[in-house]
Amino acid sequence: MALTVLSGCRTRGDFVDGGVYAIRSSCPIAAVPAGTGDVTLFNPAGSTDSTAIDVTAAISDVRAVCQEAGADMVSTVTFTVTALRRDAGPARQVVLPYFDVALQGGSRIVAKRVGQAVINFPAGSLHGWTRVQASIRVNRAAATLPANVRAILTRPRKAGDTQAAVDPLADPGVRAAVANATFEHLVGFQLTQDQLRYNATR
Repeated sequence: MALTVLSGCRTRGDFVDGGVYAIRSSCPIAAVPAGTGDVTLFNPAGSTDSTAIDVTAAISDVRAVCQEAGADMVSTVTFTVTALRRDAGPARQVVLPYFDVALQGGSRIVAKRVGQAVINFPAGSLHGWTRVQASIRVNRAAATLPANVRAILTRPRKAGDTQAAVDPLADPGVRAAVANATFEHLVGFQLTQDQLRYNATR
């Protein structure tokens, strides 16, 4: 059965005459890229021994809201950074950089900002946390499929038709148009190469 992509009030996955409906939105898809959702700080720096772990932190509770703003779609993501330190000593503040990226077509960064998540550990406490908000703007026209591509994707298909079993996304032009109109709103820790390597190999 062919996949039909369009906006409307149907539910994703509904079976109807001529295909399966998948709801597509102009809003960016919010996500945390693999390997960037947690960070480990060591003391002394440069060591990766478990006994040298100073602070660990993780991103959780990611929520996205998308709204129209003139010719743009504004995606606002909020998330929680929860941290754990090794020693419950005096009050301490730790600043963790994070990135806020608009990604087009799964590979092209069209906008990026680096912010700071400030974690305050109360005296005598091992735990600290903060709530962070990040926003991007995406031009609604750029996130909208061209009319000719929409016509191809939404064309009714019936059993027995020669094109019924052909995935329209198999056409390189259609696939490229869908990719170019697809945006993601990515957030994660701004890691060094050593931190990325540690996350990938630990």
